[in-house]
Parts: sequence; C-alpha cells; structure tokens
Amino acid sequence: MERLPAFDRPIAHRGLHDRQNGIIENSIPAFEAAIEHGYAMECDVHVSGDGKPIVFHDDDLARLTGQQGTISMLSAGQACRIPLLDSASGACPPRFETLLETVGGRQLLVVELKHQVSETATRDLASSVTKALADYRGPVVVESFDPHLLTAMRAAGFAGVLGIILMRNAKRTKGLNGFFSEMILRHMLHYPMTRFSFMSVNRTDLDLPMVRFWRARGLPLTAWTIRSEDEARSAAAHSDQIVFEGFLPVGT
Repeated sequence: MERLPAFDRPIAHRGLHDRQNGIIENSIPAFEAAIEHGYAMECDVHVSGDGKPIVFHDDDLARLTGQQGTISMLSAGQACRIPLLDSASGACPPRFETLLETVGGRQLLVVELKHQVSETATRDLASSVTKALADYRGPVVVESFDPHLLTAMRAAGFAGVLGIILMRNAKRTKGLNGFFSEMILRHMLHYPMTRFSFMSVNRTDLDLPMVRFWRARGLPLTAWTIRSEDEARSAAAHSDQIVFEGFLPVGT
C-alpha cells in the first residue's frame, strides 16, 4: 500500500469554487483556482451510464445544470456536454481523467466516491477510478461514505490510500442500509473489511467515541466542511487538516 500523503495544505471542498463569480463546484476552473492559491482539493466522482467516472456531486442533474434526470442515465459524452449553471466560462462536468490531467500532481487530490444505487454501478465506479489512477503519479487519496466502495476499490486492484467519511447521523448517508447499518457506520465496525487509513469527519462530530479512539491511535483526520475562520480554529485541536469552502483560510 502506498504511503499516506501529508495533509499539509487546507483542502478546497469541490475545488475553490465561487458561484457569484462564475466558478462552479467540481469544475475545472474551481480546481485551477485551488492550485493557483496553493490548496489541496477535494472532488466528487459518480459513474455515467456507460461506466465512465464523471466529476459531479449530486445524483440528480437539476441543481447544477437545470436539466432533468441523473448522471447514471447519461453516457459520459452526454454528461460532459451539459453546461454547469452560472459558469462564467461555460464549464461542463469534467471526466475524471481530465481532472487528473489538470491537477498533474501539483497538489494533493482527495477523491470522494459517491454512493451508487446498484452493485454493478459500484463495481463500475471502483474499477474505472482504479484504472484512471493507475498511471497517476501525484499525491492522491480516495474516500467514501460507503464502505462497499472501499472494498470494491481493493477488489479492483487499487493499492493506494483509502479513507472513510463519517458523520454522527448515519441515516443521512443516503442509500446505505442492509448490513452497513447506522450502528456499523457510526462506530466504523466495518474496519476489518475496509481497512481505511484515514478519516474525514463532519466538524460537529469530532467528539464521537470511535473518532477519538482512532485519532488516539494515530489515524489522520480531516474535518469537513469548514466555512469560517472560527470553525477552522475550533476544528484545529481535533484534526490534522480542514476541508473548507466559502472563505480563504488564514495564512494561505
């Protein structure tokens, strides 16, 4: 397994986006802005209907594009031709490979894999991201709320760093049910299967007993989503780094 990269720079949530100025979340301009300011960056990845990884947060297209339907209903070619609402440059959702080319190893990339509604889509997302990262030489980690996706990444042959995303109210982790019950998710009892190497935790949930347990054992922890300098100061004593949006952290 690869060595865990240092979380030595604040992580721009979905890139350094600024909708009022036409820079939309998870767009290439948002990631270019993060690089320009010297930040690490987090992105979200779904899988298209033809099994290709697309950088996009929501299941549904409406909020970010004004279109009806879901990413999973479209081919990658179709999804990547839909303009993002309010983008000053007319940016469209990028392919994951395009993002990797843009970042080019210049800053740490944190890749969040979004929960999929079927086992087939879960396998497709894991295998397509693993394939895209096979020749990438920059610092990168992969994380998800969904333990299935972490195990699917290992099954696909990914040998890099995996992290689990956690919040207190696991019921809000849409679509996760069955064996991975709320108790298993909240207390991270899936560890024997997922073997995560770091945690990303909701800033209000840093006091959870299992978060404190793993932190005491030396597991790195990032806190999300930090939206002010006050929140950053509060999280600093309990985390190794912040995932931020809506402001520029002091000293950067």
